[in-house]
Order: sequence, then structure tokens, then C-alpha cells
Amino acid sequence: MGRRRFFKASAAGAAGLVILSDSRSARAAAANDKLNIAGIGVGGQGAGNVGAVGSANNVVALCDVDAARAAETFKRFPAAKQFQDFRKMFDEMHAQIDGVTVSTADHTHAVAAIAAMKLGKHVYCEKPLTRTVYESHLMRLTAAKHKLATQMGNQGSASEGLRRAVELAWGGFCGELTECHVWLAGGDGPQERPKDTPPVPPTLNWDLWLGPAPVRPYHPCYVPASWRRWRDFGSGSGGDMGCHTINMAFRALRLDLLWNPDPAEKPEKPPIIRVEAEASEIHPETYPRTIRAVFDIPARGKNLPALKLHWYNGGLKPPKEVLRGYTMTQWGCLVGGPKAAILSTCPWNTNVWLLPQEEFKDYKGDEPRVPRSPGHHAEWIRACKGGEKAFSNFDVAGPMNEIIHLVHVATLAGKPIEYDPQACKIVSPAEANPLLHRDYRAGWSL
Repeated sequence: MGRRRFFKASAAGAAGLVILSDSRSARAAAANDKLNIAGIGVGGQGAGNVGAVGSANNVVALCDVDAARAAETFKRFPAAKQFQDFRKMFDEMHAQIDGVTVSTADHTHAVAAIAAMKLGKHVYCEKPLTRTVYESHLMRLTAAKHKLATQMGNQGSASEGLRRAVELAWGGFCGELTECHVWLAGGDGPQERPKDTPPVPPTLNWDLWLGPAPVRPYHPCYVPASWRRWRDFGSGSGGDMGCHTINMAFRALRLDLLWNPDPAEKPEKPPIIRVEAEASEIHPETYPRTIRAVFDIPARGKNLPALKLHWYNGGLKPPKEVLRGYTMTQWGCLVGGPKAAILSTCPWNTNVWLLPQEEFKDYKGDEPRVPRSPGHHAEWIRACKGGEKAFSNFDVAGPMNEIIHLVHVATLAGKPIEYDPQACKIVSPAEANPLLHRDYRAGWSL
């Protein structure tokens, strides 16, 4: 879904709220200094990301495997050196780069971002953060080890609607949060590999586009945009939009504490997340048409009790009763308790409603407590210069992405799984652990 739809939804989110309301890279930069930015994947969404962070900074390098897709960005930043292979870009220019945007297909996110972070570069990475659970785990640890500024591209994180919803949930508006439902309209479905082998477009380096994925012939059913449904390249519709739609619930429920517990309330035993999932079908090449999953989420502290998180993908929806009189919607994210519920009906969590709606139609709420955003990309630039952490930094984005990929892992396991988030390990059934990660082609590694 494009940037235009997102920003229209952001405006709607602001209206919806009327119902309520230290990291430095090796090359340090002061608050007023310009950063040297490199972009990896600079067509499509990548063009927007480079433009957003590069307009007030120095874009010194641009890397894309498809010269045609990247042409407008190359034209916009003529002084930037152009590359096809980010490994060569880092070999040649790493000393001149402060921060990197990564906006490739999902299967290349981790290899590119981790290569950058190992060189001490701050990273802005598009959603979903990675293609596998383990990659998300390693992205979080690598960023922490090198003390880097990071941000995932779930732009709704910067919206007034999401932040107001989160602070209301944290402030006890619903009472203890004991209910959660997340539903997505999109779905995928079975598709066989094409048998024909059309020629590779002259502007595309197909081998570099494949990157760490197994070799297969080029076909336009993968590139430029349909790769998401294919397991070797993407994360399905749930990965594509899940990082947007679950965002409010993940933050409101403080699920990040399962990975990074409060030292004052750290449990004696590691928390275990149980996931049971049912898919419309399992296909080795592509993601299912529909998925229904239930997470048994353990307590995260004395005021955050255990609960079930219900996930629906491909047009499946929760029982209408959970909406407390509100009309069922195509997309939704709801958290609730004995007093009330908070609902977002926008994929990006920007328009938020309090339920029952009639009871809270005039509710104004307390003064804002969660800091407001200067802009999603601006947060990352500020963090790169030693300022406040970006709201969707990898300490939050990594675990959020793990949750989404655990849905896929559970469907492939064919039985409930029990996952230790701090160890990045399936404790039962142990034979499902290979599903957390995938092998890479020779020449590509983390």
C-alpha cells in the first residue's frame, strides 16, 4: 500500500482523535551537522525514504539492482555515487557514510542492515523488519551491541492517533488489558512457480536481486512488486501490513517486556509465548489465503496480566461482540479491559475510537504523556545525531516482527509452538526450531 494512502489515513487519524486526544556512529555528528546518507533499494518506497532523510542531509551513495526503478532517485541526487551491490558500496565508501536506508525486498533486509551496523552505521529499515524470526532477533542485538540509532518503516508509529491510544491504555482507561484482536483484510494463496523463463530486463541485475535467496529463473511475477507472497522473498500479506496493524496493540500491551523485561519485575523463569495457528492451506512456495492464530501471552509485570492475542488474516474477523456495538470493519486492532476498549480501524493505527462509542463520544482524556513525533523519518535523523531514540527503534520493531513471523512458523509446524523470546528458541516442539531461520546462498551471510 502506497505512501499516498498512508498520509490520507494519517490525516483521518488526527480527526479521529478529537473523540479522545545515545547513539552515535563512528563519524559523529552534532545536532546541526548534516549526515552522510546511503540508500540501499532506492526505487518505489525506497525513493520516498531516501528523499525524506536526504533532503536536509548529504546523500553520498545510492545502491539499487534495477537502474530503471532507481532512475528518478539517481536523477534527484546526481552527486551520489551509484552502485548495484551494497557490499561493494561498503567496501569502497563505508568511511564516508553515517546512516543507511534499507528498502529492498524483505529477504535482503537483514544481510544489508547487519552489514551496515557492523560497520557502525545507523539504519532505517523498511517494514517488515526482516523475513525470519532469527533475523529480527539478530538485528536487535546488533543494533544494541554497536549503540546505533535505528528505525523501522511502520510510519503510523509517528501518528497522533497511535500515540494517544497507547497513552490511554497505559493510563488505565480500559482497566487491566485482558483482550486483544488484530485483523487484516489482505491474503495470499497458492501459486506455483512459473514454467516460462522470459529474458531478464537489461536494467535489472537478477543475481543481485536474489541476493541470499536460492537461485531461480527471473520472472515478472516476482519483480518489481509481487515478491511479497513468495516465501523465498517476502513475508506474505501479514508481514507486509502486520507491522502496521498490530503496532498499537503491541505497544499498549507492552509486549516488548517479554524480550527486555523490567529489571525490577524480572521473572524467575524466562517467559514463554504459546502460539497456535490454522491456515487455509500450506503451500511450499507461497503464503496462505487465510490464517487464524491465538497467542497465549504471559504476564509482563504485576499490572500486565496474561491474556490471549487473537490474529486474523485474509479477511477473517473476530466475533462482532468484541466491538461493543461498533460496526465490523475490514481492518482492525483492538485492546480492551473491563472498563472499555480502544479500537483502530485503519491499517496504520492512525484513527482510533473508544468503545462503547456512545458512552465515550465526548471523552477528552488527560493531557498527552507520550512524546509527540517531529515526523517518522525526522525521529531517526534526530537519533542519529545523539538525540532521543526513534519510537520504532529495533528494540521495539525486532520483537514486533518476531510476533508476526511466529504466526507463519506455527502454521508450518502444524501444531502449537512454545517460544522463548529471550533465547530466540522454540522449546516445544524442538524440531520446529529450523523454521525460525533459513539458509543463505554462498557469498551472502549475516
